[in-house]
Amino acid sequence: MTKQLCLGGFMRPICLHTAWWRHPEAPADANFNWPVIKSLAQKLERACFDAIFTADHLALMPMPPEALKRSATVTSFDPLMMLSAIAACTDRIGLIATGSTSYEDPYLLARRFASLDHLSNGRAGWNIVTTVNPEAALNFGLETALRHAQRYERADEFFEVVTKLWDGWSDNALKMDKESGVFSDIERIRPINHKGKYFSVKGPLNIARPVQGWPVVALAGASEGARQMAAKSADLVFGNARSIETGRSFYQDMKSRAVAFGRNPDHIKILPANQVYVGHTRAEAIAKKRSMDDLVHVESNIPNLSIRLGVDCSKFDPNKLLPELPVTEQGQGNQREWVALARREKLTVRELAKRAAESGTGEMVGTPSEIADQMEEWLMTGACDGFIIVFHTVPDGYDDFVTMVVPELQRRGLMRTEYTGNTLRENIGLPRPNSPLDN
Repeated sequence: MTKQLCLGGFMRPICLHTAWWRHPEAPADANFNWPVIKSLAQKLERACFDAIFTADHLALMPMPPEALKRSATVTSFDPLMMLSAIAACTDRIGLIATGSTSYEDPYLLARRFASLDHLSNGRAGWNIVTTVNPEAALNFGLETALRHAQRYERADEFFEVVTKLWDGWSDNALKMDKESGVFSDIERIRPINHKGKYFSVKGPLNIARPVQGWPVVALAGASEGARQMAAKSADLVFGNARSIETGRSFYQDMKSRAVAFGRNPDHIKILPANQVYVGHTRAEAIAKKRSMDDLVHVESNIPNLSIRLGVDCSKFDPNKLLPELPVTEQGQGNQREWVALARREKLTVRELAKRAAESGTGEMVGTPSEIADQMEEWLMTGACDGFIIVFHTVPDGYDDFVTMVVPELQRRGLMRTEYTGNTLRENIGLPRPNSPLDN
C-alpha cells in the first residue's frame, strides 16, 4: 500500500496570509463569521482531511498600530469554542485546538479537552504551546513572560499533570447499573495527588476518561526545548521547514529523538506548514501568488519580521543583509529558520520582511500535478509525514486545494478517499493509550 499523507487544514486564523481578507472574493469577516467557518470545515471533511488545526493568541499581536490596524488577527473565536461548534456539524474530521501551558490551568484544560473528545466522539487534539507573545503575560497579572527554559520546564510538568488526570479514570469506571443503583466504580476513579514545582493538583477529574484515552497531542516549534518535549510527548509535530533539505534534517532529528525516548518513530508524525497556490497552469498559480502578495501593505512588513525573529527589526538598514542577531527568549527555532532563509538566499532585510508579511510558512506554487509531485517527494524522501495546509484566502484558497490538489493526491493513492476510522487516533494511525488503572 502506498504511504499516505496526513493532512491538517489550518483554520484559525482562517488564513495566515497577511492580506487574505483583502482578496476581492473574500468575506473580510471570515475569522468570526460562523456560517463561513462551518462551510469550510465541512468542505475539508468532504475532502477527507485528517484534522482541522486552530491556533490561538492570548493577546493582540505585538505590532505598532500602523501594522496592527491592517491585520485580521485582531478578532477571532476562542479555538475550543469554535471546534465544539464544528463538532456538532461534522462527523469524522479531527479537531485540534491550541492550549497554552504558560497561562492555562492544567485541571481546567484537561477537563475542557476531555469534554471536546466526548462531544466529538473521539476527535479532539491538544496543540501544546508555551506562548511566545510577551504581551500575553500582561493579560494574566504578570509583568514579564517566563524565560524560554522556564516555559518548557513548566510545560513539561503541565503535560504530566494533564495526562495523569486523563489516566485517573479507568475506561470501565462508569457502571450505570440501574438494577443495583451503582452509577460508577469509585475504586476506578483515583486522585492524582500531584505536587510539583509549578502545580499542586489533587484530582481526579469530574469527567470520564476521554474517548481516545488521551486526545491527540501536537506541538509546534524547533527550539531545543520544543524538540525535546515533542520527541518525548507529542503525537504530531508541526514544523515550518521552508526547504526540503531543512525538512529532512528536522524529520530525521525528531524521529531519532523519539527513538531515544523509547518511542516507536512511526507514532510521531512530522507535519510542516505549507501555503499552497495552485492553478491550471504554473503561470496561473504564480499570478495568484503575486496578486495576493501585492495586497500586503508595506507597513506590515517589518513588524511581521520582528515577530518572526523575536527582535525589533525597525533598527536595521532595510537595504542590507540581515545582521547577526541576539538569542531571543521568544521563538528560538523560528528565528533560526528565518535567519537560515536569509543567509541561504542572500536576502536583504527589506526582502526578508516582505516574505514574513506574506504568511511566514513554506510555500508550494504550481499545477495540481506539480504540487502533488512536491508533496510526494517530501513524503517519500523522509522530509515529512504530511502537511498542515495553509490557505492563502477564503474561499478561493480552500476551493483550489480541495478541487484540484486533493483529487490528484487521491489518484496517486497518497490520500484517502474515505475515512477508515471513527477517532482521530484511528485515522492517523496512532495507538490509544491505556489507563494505568486498567493494567
